[in-house]
Amino acid sequence: MRSRSRSRKSVWPRATIAALLLVIVALGSIALYYSPIMDGFRAGAATPPTPAQMNLTPVQIYADSSQSVVTIQGVVNDMTLGSYPNGTLTPVLGTGFVVLYSGQDYIVTNYHVVDGLLNATVTFSNGDSFPGKVVGSDAYSDLAVVSVNAPSIEFHPLQIGSSHALQVGETVVAIGNPYGLSNTVTVGVVSQLGRALQTDTLGGYAIPDTIQFSAAVNPGNSGGPLIAPDDTVVGITSAAVSNSEGLGFAIPSDTITREMPFLIKTGNYNKHPYLGVGVISMTYQLSQAIGTNVTYGLLVERVVPGGPASVAGLRGGSQNVTIQQQEYFIGGDIIVSVNGHRITDYDSFSSYLEENAVAGQTVNLGIIRNGQYIVISVLLGSRPPLSA
Repeated sequence: MRSRSRSRKSVWPRATIAALLLVIVALGSIALYYSPIMDGFRAGAATPPTPAQMNLTPVQIYADSSQSVVTIQGVVNDMTLGSYPNGTLTPVLGTGFVVLYSGQDYIVTNYHVVDGLLNATVTFSNGDSFPGKVVGSDAYSDLAVVSVNAPSIEFHPLQIGSSHALQVGETVVAIGNPYGLSNTVTVGVVSQLGRALQTDTLGGYAIPDTIQFSAAVNPGNSGGPLIAPDDTVVGITSAAVSNSEGLGFAIPSDTITREMPFLIKTGNYNKHPYLGVGVISMTYQLSQAIGTNVTYGLLVERVVPGGPASVAGLRGGSQNVTIQQQEYFIGGDIIVSVNGHRITDYDSFSSYLEENAVAGQTVNLGIIRNGQYIVISVLLGSRPPLSA
């Protein structure tokens, strides 16, 4: 008797196959969203580091990177000082560095370096100077992109790395022009990650997710690169914080990757998530005054009428109390999670939103209200433009 081979039919249910197809489509959609952002850097990126470059010394980093650092100068019309036709022209000096995006060279620097800058010039490490023009800027991230009409031989782009891979205790090198002393290098370690950097110029908002490090940063350092041992840029140093002796802060390089395509194409970035709330980090003393055992998260003190949080039904405070000579407005919701991610304080809250959410996206806030845990969905808005 001869045996006959039989074809093997699929034993997977149609529902399983359909589910797998949906997963593949979803992953493809995510890839398509991020690939245009990254493609510009891929197309214009410097050569990836070799294994020998993965743990360079500060001496080697400076030798490789210093020619990529530039000096940005100009004047601003300071209306508060009077005189001159419309004010007093005050000189400004800062730092920037060269990056390559979509085959074109640009200078990356801080927003506060070029804000209102007149007669801007960019001076390369060899002393050659050329006029500069701001292509795009974002005050909320203290980030700006400048173009320079200079010969290609002047540009030596640095490679943008991922700040997400940084670890506390890792060595970093900052190069800048403190007090006009060009190409000055300082070395330190990453002190902490995910800091919300408070300044006096953002209308109560903080710059989220910044890098705190131990290298000295002084006026003139602003806009310079913060470089990791693999010779990639992991941040943009900022001297916008006063009285921060012994500490430096940097805008993470992931912010450059996320925002630069928008800054170049549209001149701005308007996707910062906006809730429309006034919040304060919870403490043990505050929890005792409220009468709750929740000592982490954010107490919602106020809700902006008509804002995203207000529309979603989030509740602000209703009673003033004074704790250790500090006034609080209690009685509102306590935010303890976003999309299931535990929120410990304002730093973790602002960092999570900046890294994982954009305006127009819906997030699920886990809150404590009257001792009960509930989840509220909020459609995020976009931060309002800063007043002039």
